[in-house]
Amino acid sequence: MTSGFGLVVRFTLCDAEAAEAFDALVTKTLEGIQAHEPGTLAYVVHTVADEPNTRLFYELYADREAFDQHERQEHTRHFLAEREKYVTDVEVTFVQSQGSAGAWS
Repeated sequence: MTSGFGLVVRFTLCDAEAAEAFDALVTKTLEGIQAHEPGTLAYVVHTVADEPNTRLFYELYADREAFDQHERQEHTRHFLAEREKYVTDVEVTFVQSQGSAGAWS
């Protein structure tokens, strides 16, 4: 079983226009993650039913060092700086695995 290092992040966006721009920023960031971060096991972005201006991220890293490497990447630093234009609130929850099934088991 993969224990990894994970977090869940909930973004509340300003409005529909901000959500569209945020989604474009996320798409660009995902490209960088996929190309440059072998220690990022999962980086999943969700919309939330009945909350069109909310995005929920699930991030799973091989370990704390993989997360730290993610945070140092240019595409991540760009995302962190630019997101402030579109976001009214951010909630971050760090998580530890208690068990798993599926691709990461």
